[in-house]
Amino acid sequence: MKAYRQHPVVAVAGPRQSGKTTLCRTLFPALPYASLEPLDERALAEADPHRFLGRFPRGAFIDEIQRAPALLPHIRRSVDADPRPGRWILAGSRDLAPMVQGSLSGVSESLTLLPLSWSEITRFERRPGTLERALFSGSYPRIFDRGLGPMRWLRRRLATLVERDARAILRIGDLAAFHRFLELCAGRTSELLRYSSLASDCGISQPTAKAWLSVLEAAFIVYRLPPHSGAPGKRVVRTPRLYFYDTGLVCRLLGIRDPALLTVHPLRGAVFRTWVVSEFVKQRANRGVEGGLRFYRDRHGSEIDLVVDRGGQGDSPGRDTILVETRSAATPTASFFERARRVRGQLGGGHVAVVYGGDVGQLRKRWRLTPWRQLPRLLGELAAGPR
Repeated sequence: MKAYRQHPVVAVAGPRQSGKTTLCRTLFPALPYASLEPLDERALAEADPHRFLGRFPRGAFIDEIQRAPALLPHIRRSVDADPRPGRWILAGSRDLAPMVQGSLSGVSESLTLLPLSWSEITRFERRPGTLERALFSGSYPRIFDRGLGPMRWLRRRLATLVERDARAILRIGDLAAFHRFLELCAGRTSELLRYSSLASDCGISQPTAKAWLSVLEAAFIVYRLPPHSGAPGKRVVRTPRLYFYDTGLVCRLLGIRDPALLTVHPLRGAVFRTWVVSEFVKQRANRGVEGGLRFYRDRHGSEIDLVVDRGGQGDSPGRDTILVETRSAATPTASFFERARRVRGQLGGGHVAVVYGGDVGQLRKRWRLTPWRQLPRLLGELAAGPR
């Protein structure tokens, strides 16, 4: 609401079915609504933007705006003539930042709405009761709001991604190969991103692999977690890690058809790590905070899953840096802290939080064991800022 009160245009981007339309129509019921999903509306917007926008002299909420970028210069002229805040809400299921920064720079604010965080999911009556069910169900709102079976709903979600988004963004012709590419990415979630390996296993070129990954990033399916630069004199890995926003999609792509299979699946740790890291990403997106999340790995094998900067220090370690380790096991052991202890020594400080698959928490000075259910509490404390 703050952005709405301060800017003539607010752009809200996020994956399909993340709740953008429902949220915006609920918050701004007085604004007329138009979606560019129907072919007739899209055709009018592309062929005659002035006529399309002429129906909304006081502004509107326009959904799927990425389908008609020709509207943006006309919206800019409307704002220049009448710069009152809150006139235009633009939503899209693709990253809108490049579009908005070009035509609407200085008069707009861009926000991102990702699938539900765990703290939001727990408000539903049909929330998951176990870690395996939470990983399996993912985080799309409709699954919990309507009590839908995750696998059936996610199958339709993937079909939309492959058959509509892939074609719309890059005009991909070989949809079977693209689906195979998706499955290979799921098998590499939380791993270092190696284009050569992805391309080779999928039977495509490296440029094609990079282009296809850009489709998944633009559609808010995957993201790249950047590496930490490390302490002076340390040789660190410079390759980003590949992550999915939603573990339900990962399970669907891996062929996991029952949450019980996650108890023994070889990628259980990777799926859990994906869930934890995505919770940090969602929390930052919900607060409108960019950056501040990295991972650390040096050439000697020392690594930590997440380095959280909450003090605006970038790569510089200090007391406001949080080193986050993930362990999917339900029983804590001393080994949980070994990697964090080593990395903390190399970076010269920081707090340590181990998020694990059990139920008992423990807090010591600068060291914390956090059960998966209590992750929102840890995120809330980090959001409070530096001590």
